[in-house]
Amino acid sequence: MNILLLEDNKKLNETITKRLKIKGYKVESCIDGSDAIEKIGDGFSCFVLDINVPNIDGIKVLKKIREYYREIPVIIISASVELDDIKQSYDFGCNDYLKKPFFIDELEIKIEKLCKIQDDLIHFDKDCHFDYKSSLLVINKKEQRLTKKERLLMNLFLTKRNQVLSYEAIENYVWEGKFASLESIRSLIRRLRKVLVHDYIQTVVDTGYIFKTK
Repeated sequence: MNILLLEDNKKLNETITKRLKIKGYKVESCIDGSDAIEKIGDGFSCFVLDINVPNIDGIKVLKKIREYYREIPVIIISASVELDDIKQSYDFGCNDYLKKPFFIDELEIKIEKLCKIQDDLIHFDKDCHFDYKSSLLVINKKEQRLTKKERLLMNLFLTKRNQVLSYEAIENYVWEGKFASLESIRSLIRRLRKVLVHDYIQTVVDTGYIFKTK
């Protein structure tokens, strides 16, 4: 299982990372909120976020996560005792809140409890699935490694299955807030369609696309 850790205290970051790796987890650690935002789409099964970090705080990172991932567990770790911070954390969809200082064992227990319900494999066909752990698309038992933008688009489609996605929604998520021309979006769609083989991605005229699954 792949975990993203956002903690700007380097010593605590290193301690948590070391302990989680001993437990067999893969850990991507960040000390900066903007760095965490860039990595949200990299196939994580759990997020552990401090609130008071440089550039973009943990609450804003949580909000961004919840725009695209409703089910992936998010644990807030913070020294803050402000009721507003705690309330905001739960209002924006955190699954648990751990106040510093804490025993690392406490965090391990919360991760194990929350992630038991998580499935790293997202099936959208009996012969096809996306593996969040390895960020691989598997079609007819053949592995297809995706580019970063293809992976982000796949993440977005699978969290919004059978829902219409506008060009703007794709631009905001895949290009991470940067401008993307309509032709760039269409080019990315063509590349992913070629990888998928089957016609899962359908065009919604003048609007965007929909990923159709049963």
